[in-house]
Amino acid sequence: MENFNRLNDLYFKKLLGDKKRKNLTLSFLNGILNKDDENCFTDITFLDKDNEPLTLDGKLSKLDIRADLNDGTQVDIEVQVCPFKLMAERSLYYWSKMYSEQLEKGAEYKKLKKAIAINLLAFDYLEDEQDWHNIYNLLNVKSHKKLTDHIEIHFLELPKFTLKDMRKIRTSEAWIAYFSGKYSKEELEEIAMTTPAIKEAVEFEDTFLQNKIERRAYEQREKAIRDYYSYMSAFKEEGLQQGLQQGLQQGLQKGLQKGLQKGLQQGLQQGRQEEKIKNAINFLKLGIDVKTVAKGVKLSINEVEQLKTKLNI
Repeated sequence: MENFNRLNDLYFKKLLGDKKRKNLTLSFLNGILNKDDENCFTDITFLDKDNEPLTLDGKLSKLDIRADLNDGTQVDIEVQVCPFKLMAERSLYYWSKMYSEQLEKGAEYKKLKKAIAINLLAFDYLEDEQDWHNIYNLLNVKSHKKLTDHIEIHFLELPKFTLKDMRKIRTSEAWIAYFSGKYSKEELEEIAMTTPAIKEAVEFEDTFLQNKIERRAYEQREKAIRDYYSYMSAFKEEGLQQGLQQGLQQGLQKGLQKGLQKGLQQGLQQGRQEEKIKNAINFLKLGIDVKTVAKGVKLSINEVEQLKTKLNI
């Protein structure tokens, strides 16, 4: 299928959130977490949180795959397709829930295990970072020493990913290349030669798309996302137009107020000037000298002399 979205909620959950394909999930996690053959995770237990991907009514809630690994490590994989400015806060919130839920009431803190949050993003989020994979821990701000290894939050930004050398591809890069949608089936087949899990993922993808029920659910989900983007775009455009109209109205009102104020000031000044001239003429007709008239009515001597000449006094 052309332009197949592998980050589609329903598809992603079925690919990496099903115990039938936990070998693929382990491949993805060991690759992203940079585990080698000696310290890799060997088993995973999915935790059913009743957080099924998403309803098909257009609601865009978060999707996650929550699981326990064989050494007790907790992991949460979140897929986020729509841009969200508070990803850091949300990821930390869900990480804290995952961490705290390990202990039952009265249990000892030593029973707590490491908790890892992995955010797979279809948009650029970390503006100051160039790498596609960024990892955050709890560090001392001075020495940069780690306080504990219990907290680990990953951000995988697909738009920043570019495969540099297909012959030296790492497992993490193979998976990101697969989910990015930037590479053809032929290129993925070449990648699968070094990463067998990708071959199995591609085969499952073909099976998924051949299932009419699964494909229909996938297409409905894609439509919900397109409708969401369309709605948000229209909402922003309408908001922009309303903002412009409101700005123009406010600007016009301010302009009218300033114009009225300026006109009033000019009218007052003109009225005062006409009053001065009228008084000056009366004084000149009474035979009072120019200097005294100018001082009395607060006009310049030159202005009073011009009046006297004009009146031929």
